[in-house]
Amino acid sequence: MSEPRRMAPSSPGTREEASARPGSNGRRSAAQESEEARMQEVPAEDRREDPDPVAAGEAPSDARTAPPAPPVPEVRDRAPDAAADASTLETQAKILVRGLDFWYGDRQVLFGNDLEVAERRVTAIIGPSGCGKSTHIRVYNRMFELYRDQRASGTVLLDGENLLDPEMDLIDLRRRVGMIFQRPTPFPMSVFDNVAYGLRLHYRISRSQLEERVESALRDAALWDEVKDQLDEPGTALSGGQQQRLCIARAIAVEPEVLLMDEPTSAVDPVATAKLEELIDTLKDQYTIVIVTHNMQQAARISDFTAFFYKGYVVEFGPTERIFTNPSEKQTEDYITGRFG
Repeated sequence: MSEPRRMAPSSPGTREEASARPGSNGRRSAAQESEEARMQEVPAEDRREDPDPVAAGEAPSDARTAPPAPPVPEVRDRAPDAAADASTLETQAKILVRGLDFWYGDRQVLFGNDLEVAERRVTAIIGPSGCGKSTHIRVYNRMFELYRDQRASGTVLLDGENLLDPEMDLIDLRRRVGMIFQRPTPFPMSVFDNVAYGLRLHYRISRSQLEERVESALRDAALWDEVKDQLDEPGTALSGGQQQRLCIARAIAVEPEVLLMDEPTSAVDPVATAKLEELIDTLKDQYTIVIVTHNMQQAARISDFTAFFYKGYVVEFGPTERIFTNPSEKQTEDYITGRFG
């Protein structure tokens, strides 16, 4: 899997260099400042921490504004990273993204995203707030289609099948591509019924089979020993960390192929975070996992590949070790070292 070659607009760490170029006089024009301010708007979906899928995808209130499209970033030729290529060839791409654009109304927030998600590996997406991380992964199961004035274009292949095909069965797609949200979202029903919900929706199975599948999912989510005597209790009565693992059990009960995790540990305590990270490391043996996180230490700990997003662009993508120790792009280095973001 080759690395994207498109570059995002310059990060704060490179502005001094840009202003020092001949003819710039070290100052930016009013038009440049206006364009920069517009591009720094934070999409609502990344700015809010919504407790449920419906609120999470609401379009920004200023989506009716139609600002001019930003200029296409410069593409700088560089030699392929040999280490990245070698690591990438060891795995097969489960999801292949090419030229993905996304709009809230008339406002474009993703620009030509190219990404390859390796099968049965953990791919982390990092970047500052409002850069399009959550928007990007919500295209993978077309969650955005639940809301008006949101649209995507480009190619997103799951095992070679275009997810953006209008003929795609969305119910089956969302079974194949499960999602865990920023805050735990247990349904207002018992622990057992939470996990059984998707099984009853997608399959016709006996009561004994249902009980077996529920227990198996809770075991895989490392929750069975903690709730086996509370299966009839409300899922909302569990602790925050337990609720998030319950949501994971609910997602994996229907045997998905991909798990999308949108900052799954941001609303739980450090002990629960450690348990969730251990769980993710175990689950990748069975599932392809894509996780959005603001915690760069977490990305370094649990992911095999990392993509750095900035202002709606995929700036850099590659094996996690290389991204964190020897990034190719200065923007990536500036963000990882804390110079901005």
